[in-house]
Amino acid sequence: MINLTINDKKITAPDGSTILEAARANGIYIPTLCYDEAVEVYGACGVCVVEAEGVPKLLRSCSAKVSEGMVIHTESERVVKSRKIAMELLMSAHDGDCIAPCELACPAHTDCQGYVGLIANGEFDAALKLIKNRIPLPASIGRVCPHPCETACRRQKVEEPINIAQLKFFAADLDLKGESYIPDVAESTGKKVAIVGGGPGGLTAAYYLRQLGHEVTVFDMMDKMGGMLRYGIPAYRLPKDVLDAEISLIEKLGVRMVNNVKFGSDITLEMLQSVNDAVILAPGAWKSSPMRVKGEDAEGVFGGIDFLRSVIQGNGVDIGERVAVCGGGNTAMDACRTAVRLGAKEVYVIYRRTEAEMPAEEIEIKESKEEGVIYKFLTNPTEIHSESGKVVGMTLQLMELGEPDASGRRRPVPIEGKTEYLPLDSVIMAIGQKLDAADFGAVTLNDRGNILADEESFETNIKGVFAIGDATNKGASIAIEAIGEADRCVKVVDSYLKGKPYVEERPYISKREDDRVDVSDREVKTRTVAAVMPADIRSKCFDEVSLGLTVDEAQREASRCLECGCREYFKCRLLNVAQRYDIHPERFAGNMPQKYTHDENAFIERNVAKCILCGLCVRSCREVMDIHAIGLLGRGFSTSVSPAFSLPLDQTKCTNCGLCVKLCPTGALTEKSTLKKQVPLEENYSPETCTVDGKECRVLVSRYNGKVLRVIPDDDNARSVNREKLINMFTK
Repeated sequence: MINLTINDKKITAPDGSTILEAARANGIYIPTLCYDEAVEVYGACGVCVVEAEGVPKLLRSCSAKVSEGMVIHTESERVVKSRKIAMELLMSAHDGDCIAPCELACPAHTDCQGYVGLIANGEFDAALKLIKNRIPLPASIGRVCPHPCETACRRQKVEEPINIAQLKFFAADLDLKGESYIPDVAESTGKKVAIVGGGPGGLTAAYYLRQLGHEVTVFDMMDKMGGMLRYGIPAYRLPKDVLDAEISLIEKLGVRMVNNVKFGSDITLEMLQSVNDAVILAPGAWKSSPMRVKGEDAEGVFGGIDFLRSVIQGNGVDIGERVAVCGGGNTAMDACRTAVRLGAKEVYVIYRRTEAEMPAEEIEIKESKEEGVIYKFLTNPTEIHSESGKVVGMTLQLMELGEPDASGRRRPVPIEGKTEYLPLDSVIMAIGQKLDAADFGAVTLNDRGNILADEESFETNIKGVFAIGDATNKGASIAIEAIGEADRCVKVVDSYLKGKPYVEERPYISKREDDRVDVSDREVKTRTVAAVMPADIRSKCFDEVSLGLTVDEAQREASRCLECGCREYFKCRLLNVAQRYDIHPERFAGNMPQKYTHDENAFIERNVAKCILCGLCVRSCREVMDIHAIGLLGRGFSTSVSPAFSLPLDQTKCTNCGLCVKLCPTGALTEKSTLKKQVPLEENYSPETCTVDGKECRVLVSRYNGKVLRVIPDDDNARSVNREKLINMFTK
């Protein structure tokens, strides 16, 4: 036995063993990418280097042998610097997406690819649970979210993006119709948190804080919880019984909900602080923004949010027969379509830019036109006219588009001397909303009149008081933004309650450049959209417009997913090492030496551009299986791993044993997707059972000429046991 020291720990190791073997035997981590016990040492990746005292150069621990009295450092400054350079070189030539663009674009970082794939597989309960890891109100949010995930969806490079939003509420609706999922709650921490505001942000914070074991009370000034989801979204888009059902599930977790309590009068910040360990302010933005045009104080002029809230509460709103809605966002769409349902004969949308610049969702514009809404683009109100204090009309300034402004949209500029008069009975100003700041003087406000909160920690100027959502910083945004903020805020508050500083981790991930993505080989498939109620019927009532996706429609739509994110993300050794160090691969950016290509058979998918040339697949195929189906082709930067004679995998001696897939550290080799749309359950597959480690496992076995080609796990037991043992049951 050899005596040596690694990281100040004195250990012994058998004579002839490597530094890596000695370290692993004693629980000391040294990263590797090209090493595996099954094959001969290669020493190609360079990330296993260590520093030995008295030795001038760094040693590759996978090949360097231990010696008596050796003193090793595995994370010295020299070692870390060397590993960082090695990783930057490797990652600069690694062309793959760790996480799908849809998830990165979602403010709540919902695993869109994950739950879409589960829906395609018919695993609806699992899809719902995955969604609820990030969104506690998926049936509601799926109906109203403007889905930035779909804007980022790469499927639109083929034809149209995946219908992610409707798939979300499809899974959530199924859950609400059965025995609804309620997550586990941790043991009580004895800590109390008060949340001001029962909108999407406040309810999300309550949902996740309660799961962590904290006692949570939500206070809201309205008679029911839901915030703008209830009082700002019409029932034809979001039925209130759906919202009620989702809120009740949050309440069943043990969240206390108190309504009809106004902050600043019924309760104060001092009162909440005196009986709670932390306070989260999530009051929302309930005050309509003024247009600042002459005559807007006339009778018959309504703020967009005020108008919608009055209608939803059942209060009579006299809008007359001729209504103008000013604005181009989704609130304006809600207002104009609500006006139609209230019986207005002429409903106009006044927007100072063109339809192409409207921020409202395209489907909202389309459906409103079907319902009879008239659009007056490139017009801007300059004066609201009244007689005896009541609205009678509006003067519109005609506009044209000039140069782009800070938002990137072309700035509307007046056409001198050109105006239009529009006779009206009422005007609805749907141009924005903000915090009613009168009751929030205890915390610092910014120059916009919003609560000033740190954008990373959500802390206000008062210790233990945090703020999220529409009432903070930049002001009102979409509901999913508030949900994303709440989720991150919960992590900060939880650390605060435990007396620990919170440091947000933003680990390195690999992202592909969109212009490098080639989807020309993908079959064009029509996007599936839920049927809607006919315009002549829906325009006369507040029943839900969308009829929802059927099971067949949902699975068909979900199966269109390109699965951009790497399926090996959670077990990728390359990413694991990359995230240990502060790497900047862009330093070595240049022409990618490998083109992103697919080569696959019924079982294995090979993405050449993810390959880092570790050689594990080549060596395992040659040394362990003695097949030689793949090898290294070319020299230098142009080197690639290729099947013999550049043949497709199906035309080589490959037996689909899966060893190369198991050893691949990057996701360059993966098992082909297990989505039902792709698993070819043909005649050569047979369902069989076996017992491994005392577990009865169900599998699908593929045979050809009496030879086992593939063993596919077909139940949870089979998926949980050792892969090699499972395969050996049929191949030994």
